[in-house]
Amino acid sequence: MIDNNKEIFLCAINNIESGTCNEDCKFCTQSVKYKANIPRYKRKSITDIINEAKIAKKNKAIGYCLVTAGVGLDDERLEFVCKSAHEIKKHVDIKLIACNGIASLDQLNELKKAGIDKYNHNLETSKTFYKEICTTHDWDERFQTCLNVKSSGLHLCSGGIFGMGESYEDRISMLNSIKELDPKSVPLNFFHPNEALPIVENSLTTNEAFEMIKTSREMLPEVMLMVAGGREITFKDKQYDIFKYGANSMVIGNYLTTSGMKASSDLKILEDLGYTISTKCKG
Repeated sequence: MIDNNKEIFLCAINNIESGTCNEDCKFCTQSVKYKANIPRYKRKSITDIINEAKIAKKNKAIGYCLVTAGVGLDDERLEFVCKSAHEIKKHVDIKLIACNGIASLDQLNELKKAGIDKYNHNLETSKTFYKEICTTHDWDERFQTCLNVKSSGLHLCSGGIFGMGESYEDRISMLNSIKELDPKSVPLNFFHPNEALPIVENSLTTNEAFEMIKTSREMLPEVMLMVAGGREITFKDKQYDIFKYGANSMVIGNYLTTSGMKASSDLKILEDLGYTISTKCKG
């Protein structure tokens, strides 16, 4: 196992627009094509978004991610995210991350002006395997958005999903592409099955998932390596062993359309295990 320094970085995510996406990503309940039983709404109220940012801060999150459903940013969505970011910054001292899909350099510059610190856009999987999980946009658009983020001066957050039926070679290929992008932080997600989705099960064992965390750390030694979606169902009672394999960050609270551990429980367990919760963002 990889030694760790006992310092953990926490992040919270907020689905500020849910279940309205017209893309066909086979891993995602936000697509309207699969009719998953999830909350669907066009815009969350900015008052609620601010209040949830305050809760994230109370739960020791140093990053707060504003996520929208859809292939990318249009003028209306861009305005909504910018307004949300501007209002949050008035009330909460927290790093803001935007996760709004494919974005141009001009759009990313507008987000930066509004107070966004990082942009999250995941490659999801290898370039070769991507066509097996999505046909409505291609992998190259994702990679280009990540390059746009770098050009804008925003910090890049880019990772992917393990367990969608991809090969080991696909996983390594994705990590090599991420390494090429040189992001500040890398979220590792583990596929969370839903009966409405075309992908019916997570193809990884728990041990394989741990090994992918270890491999990710070996290939990306300097990044903030975050375990995000699927932590609870993939690792179960071993979920805090993720830090022994090289992760140094995790999402606290709920995810986009699935529930996470109760934040107070996570914090208590991390404290009991001797971890220090960082108060400053690493990247």
